[in-house]
Amino acid sequence: MITLKSNREIDAMDKSGALLASIHVALRDFVKAGVSTHDIDKFVQNKIEAAGGSAPQIGYEGYKYATCTSVNDEICHGFPSKKIILKNGDLIKVDFCVDLDGALSDSCWSYIVGQGSDEVKRLYDVTKKALYVGISQATVGNRIGDIGHAIQTYVEGEGFSVVREFIGHGIGPTIHEAPSVPHYGEAGQGVRLRKGMVITVEPMVNTGTWKAKVDSNGWTGRTEDGGLSCQFEHTFAITDEGPRILTLQPGEPKSLADFNY
Repeated sequence: MITLKSNREIDAMDKSGALLASIHVALRDFVKAGVSTHDIDKFVQNKIEAAGGSAPQIGYEGYKYATCTSVNDEICHGFPSKKIILKNGDLIKVDFCVDLDGALSDSCWSYIVGQGSDEVKRLYDVTKKALYVGISQATVGNRIGDIGHAIQTYVEGEGFSVVREFIGHGIGPTIHEAPSVPHYGEAGQGVRLRKGMVITVEPMVNTGTWKAKVDSNGWTGRTEDGGLSCQFEHTFAITDEGPRILTLQPGEPKSLADFNY
C-alpha cells in the first residue's frame, strides 16, 4: 500500500531530514584518512541522539548499526567496523535514517577521502548529477519508470552502469514502503506519481558491470567485478510545485528550476 502524507506529516519529515542533512554536513570534516567506519557510525549515532532523535536502522530486520558504511567496491549495506580504516583515495558511502518524533528521513552521501583519482572524481560527479536527473522527473502525473529511465540513460551515456539489485523506495511510517523506485527502466511505465507520496531516489553507479554480489553476512552488496561504486540519495515529497527535497544540504538545488539537467 502506498501512503499519501499530509502537509503536516511532510513538514515533520522535513524537520527529520534537516537533522539528517546537518549530520552529513558535519561528516565532511570528520571523514578522513585514519578514521574507522566504526568511528563514523558512532559519530552519526551520537549526533542523532544528541538532537533528540533515534537511529531506526538499529534493529531493522536484525541490522545492528546506525549507518551503512560502504567503501570502494561495496555498493551498499557495508557493516561499520573498527578494522576498516579509511585511507587516502578511498570512496565511502554513508547511508543512514533519522527518526525524529516519529517522522523518518533517509539519505546516503558519498565522500572522497583526501585526494581521489580522476576516475573516482568523475564517478562521484556523474552519480551526484544522476540523483538530480532522477528527481527532476518526480512530478505529479509522471510515472516511476520516468525516474529510472532518465537516470539509466544519463549514466550509461557517461560510460558507467546502474545497479539493478538495490533500489529506492517509499518511506514513512516505516523505513521501506511501497512503491519500489528502480534507477533503470522504461519511461511511461510503473506507478503514477501523486501528490503526497514521499519516496527516495538513490542511484548506485558502478565503473564496470552493474551486477552485484552479496557478502556472507547476508547484507553487504559489492560489485561483481571489483569495480568502484558510488551512491547519492535524497528523501523527497511529490507536490504540486514539484519535488520537495526533505534531506536538502546547503548548496544543493532547492527547486526543479535549479537542476538545469
